[in-house]
Amino acid sequence: MNIVLTGFMGTGKTKVGKILARRLGLTFVDTDDRVEERAGISINKIFKRYGEPHFRNLEKKVIKEVSEKDGVVIAIGGGAFIAPENRANLKKKGVTIALLASVKEIAKRTADDTNRPLLKEGERQARIKALLKKRLQYYQKADLCLDTTGKSPEKVVQEIIRFVKPSPSPLPVAGEGQGEGKRVKMSTRQEL
Repeated sequence: MNIVLTGFMGTGKTKVGKILARRLGLTFVDTDDRVEERAGISINKIFKRYGEPHFRNLEKKVIKEVSEKDGVVIAIGGGAFIAPENRANLKKKGVTIALLASVKEIAKRTADDTNRPLLKEGERQARIKALLKKRLQYYQKADLCLDTTGKSPEKVVQEIIRFVKPSPSPLPVAGEGQGEGKRVKMSTRQEL
């Protein structure tokens, strides 16, 4: 089984993914890093020279390849989960987890990062809000939505591990057990 981390930039996919992989003894793969390796240039340069559609094609190929592996923690780019083909490939062997955060938190976390091509134009918080509004419906298709606002990467990892490796409960708690086999959502309302 793979664990796939999706979500908007600045929600902690890479940090959380590395810790999670180490904790579970799995391999960590960041698809953005793989795209850069294949292209031989940065994502910023791919966007400048060839445009976003070219980047998305490269990303789709990398995701298809990585999703065929087993025992991998995969962090994907913030827009990758929008494509139905990517979602289908990632869900074949993996549990998908969307990391979410408030607009304010994302702006704070990405404030010093100049390598975000989609945040280069316009006022940062307004741009984040607009992009997040478009993408949230796709993130909600994940098996788990987890708000990372105000949480350390270690705390987020603990919550993910509880979701993917639930401990057996000897006695059911009142009201539990009715939703077995259904997807669980642990999200809070996002600041949009």
